Amino acid sequence: MKRILFVCTGNTCRSPMAEAMLRELAARQGRQLDVRSAGVSTVDGLPISANAQTVLKGRNVPHLGNSSAIDGGSIVWADLVLTMTTSHKRQLLQRFPQAVDKTFTLQEFVNSDEQVLADIAELEALYSDWQMKQILGQQLSEEERVRLLQLEQRIPSFDIADPFGGPLHVYEQSAAEIEQALMKLLNKLKR
Repeated sequence: MKRILFVCTGNTCRSPMAEAMLRELAARQGRQLDVRSAGVSTVDGLPISANAQTVLKGRNVPHLGNSSAIDGGSIVWADLVLTMTTSHKRQLLQRFPQAVDKTFTLQEFVNSDEQVLADIAELEALYSDWQMKQILGQQLSEEERVRLLQLEQRIPSFDIADPFGGPLHVYEQSAAEIEQALMKLLNKLKR
């Protein structure tokens, strides 16, 4: 059984909606997935936001549970870690570099554009080189810096906007964006 972990900031809006919706969508298809969620900046035990709960209820998607802070055990447990933003992905990989081969933004993972995927791989390699050079007290070359900026400008945003504190329609938009990506995810997992 595939184990999927969704990650956002507080684990009260996007990642719990993704967790609950994927669990429900998979069940409707007769698929067996083990799904959890966590936050990079939260504490254990916070309730899901009222608007997120309303959105899920409107979709007949049950959600039980409270927030969980990301920890090493969750990372080890997961076969696939899907974040809501590039920033979450970077934060997570700074703390858990061993998860690099199984951590993606949700939108990035379901993207099928080969050129975009090649650009992402090149950008990730440049970031890794940059981190290593920083450790060694070195800088990126001018050529590397220019290429990094070119790639960052060329790659589309893979972020799902944070609805936290917004009105219900913002949560609805976020849920619709997540659901669209989850349908692509289920199709990808079938292959």
